Amino acid sequence: MNVDKETMTLLDSKYDGYLEGRLVDGFIHDFGIRFAAGHWCAGEFFDRFCPVGYNSNDPNFKDTIPDQIERVAKAGIKGIEFHERSFIDSHYAVDQQAVNAISSALIQHGVIPTNMNMNTWTDPKWKFGGITHPDSGVRKECVDLCLQGIEIAKTIGCVSGNLWPGSDGWDYHFETDYGKRFSWYIEGCTAIAERADKLGLKFGTEPKQKEPREGNMIVNTVAKAALVAQEVNKNLGKTVMGVVIDYGHEQMVGNTPADSLYMLKRVGVPIANFHINGAKYNSNDEDRIAGTDDVWRLIEFCYAAIDTGYDGWFGEDQFTYRTEQTRSMRQSMEFFANCMKKALKIYARKSDLDAAMTTGDACNTIDVVKKIIYNG
Repeated sequence: MNVDKETMTLLDSKYDGYLEGRLVDGFIHDFGIRFAAGHWCAGEFFDRFCPVGYNSNDPNFKDTIPDQIERVAKAGIKGIEFHERSFIDSHYAVDQQAVNAISSALIQHGVIPTNMNMNTWTDPKWKFGGITHPDSGVRKECVDLCLQGIEIAKTIGCVSGNLWPGSDGWDYHFETDYGKRFSWYIEGCTAIAERADKLGLKFGTEPKQKEPREGNMIVNTVAKAALVAQEVNKNLGKTVMGVVIDYGHEQMVGNTPADSLYMLKRVGVPIANFHINGAKYNSNDEDRIAGTDDVWRLIEFCYAAIDTGYDGWFGEDQFTYRTEQTRSMRQSMEFFANCMKKALKIYARKSDLDAAMTTGDACNTIDVVKKIIYNG
């Protein structure tokens, strides 16, 4: 992110007031903010209440990956995340035709591939887990799938890979041997991280409290994900693996997102990627438009990203079931830009904030940030 003296002066001149339209694009560009959207944000949305899909009655709606790329571009977003599933056939072999079509669409629309997510939950064979399945053969299949996903990520030009272990975890007490499953997870991540490192990619695991597992997922907090990364990096003898933080998942588990960023920096675990969205505190994984909930929390999160030196991508991960995809993605970027602008204005007063923090009096810190949050 660009936080040099010359760029920061733009906050009170070129970017004074609320940002919308071209000002959002200019702000993102001038401050070097890398903003992306998951391809799924631009696609069909369905759930158990409408399993046919909320756009299934629209004959003009097309849900191919190239169509999704086009919608991301129309939203003015420069980066896009993928799932490795989009590049393989029903037999889990690389589909070169799909690779070529998606690569061509990226070039056509000027969109940059950023992160490759591993899909280890939609196939029924992952019913009892993927990378921690009790059957060693299935575990190997899952690790091999992820290794292939890392290879695909390198082929299309991504900078990172992410394992969100949706099917790994438990639903009931006494269901599983927690220690054994955790060891399998570390072993699998070690193999994936090693492959990513050889190909020059970042790799992280994305924690979530629950869903689809209802008891707990195998890595349910940022702290536990950090522990996995530390063990993997110990196995490899170097810092390779990090954590992918999903803002909504932090809300689910009741964490303060900014706190997680400082914790990771303190223990030496890198952030591989961010997922941005909106969710109520201690709620479910709502994946709503970013910036539509507690802006204090989001601004503080943005401040922490600046203050800890994060220079990677911020990727939208949202499921806007009842609103149009392109408009929803654009609004997320707009609200995020405005919150990031406020965070930058607070960062410009870092010495004042630090001094207020040393008093231990919250009223003093609130006095430093209040006008920026409400009017800046």
